[in-house]
Amino acid sequence: MRGRQRYAPSPTGDLHMGNLQTALLAWLAARRMHDAFILRVEDLDTPRVRPGATARMLADLRWLGLDWDEGPDVGGPLGPYLQSRRGDLYASALARLRARGLIYPCFCSRATLARVASAPAIEDATPVYPGTCRNLTDAEVRARIAVGHVPAWRVRVPSGTIQFTDVAMGVQEQDIVRKVGDFIVRRSDGVIAYQLAVVVDDALMGITQVVRGADLLDSTARQILLFELLNWPVPRYLHVPLMTDASGAKLSKRTSAEGLDRYRQNGATAMAVVGNLARVAGIWPSGAPTTPAALIQTAAWPWR
Repeated sequence: MRGRQRYAPSPTGDLHMGNLQTALLAWLAARRMHDAFILRVEDLDTPRVRPGATARMLADLRWLGLDWDEGPDVGGPLGPYLQSRRGDLYASALARLRARGLIYPCFCSRATLARVASAPAIEDATPVYPGTCRNLTDAEVRARIAVGHVPAWRVRVPSGTIQFTDVAMGVQEQDIVRKVGDFIVRRSDGVIAYQLAVVVDDALMGITQVVRGADLLDSTARQILLFELLNWPVPRYLHVPLMTDASGAKLSKRTSAEGLDRYRQNGATAMAVVGNLARVAGIWPSGAPTTPAALIQTAAWPWR
């Protein structure tokens, strides 16, 4: 059975070089395994979506020589491929979790959670949710809703650890209760949280391997838990190292990390950019200009 892999950028700005490197590695992983490659746009957080960013992202990926078998511009049998059009699917998954008592309404304000996050007992300053609303009675919930409070919804995280083997990072283990606590799957403004949306999308799109940046490794245990609670198969994960700037900080759209425009304005070809991205990723030591298609057979691919 043919596998399925994906790249899922967010249109909150133009793709920077780190995003493009991850896209190249995700594409190569799929093409080397003869898997289908799916492009999905994660545009749920609409206030942060930049006008025209989706079109520019797709154009940049195609300029580099990447293609996809399914996506927002080419269609496919398991769309829509824009998260903003998949609301009914998220609502259905949320209803399944709610019907089984696996999630609960949370009325904690941001101010309350900020105080929790600043408490000295919190390990590594990570805001672990203390379960304030976990055991509210039905009457207490109704009373709060009656006076206008709109809840978020949190997963009732069971005790124990989640263990998985990442293709690049090896064996991983996380106690979600200690690390995060009960986490949000729907915000109080009605927006489905990333953790649930990505699980619904990967499950219903039949994704068998997820290649993404190492900054998302910490989210994986929560996502595996949701796969298991919803009785869906868990994909294999491959978290690739992040590209960093001269100071060692990861590239970020929020810090206006540069995209392709500057390179193109300076006369760089797509082949030159691909060669450099592959060199920095450690799969093309020479850094010589090349194409993604050529790298399928010639790259020094370190992951199996």
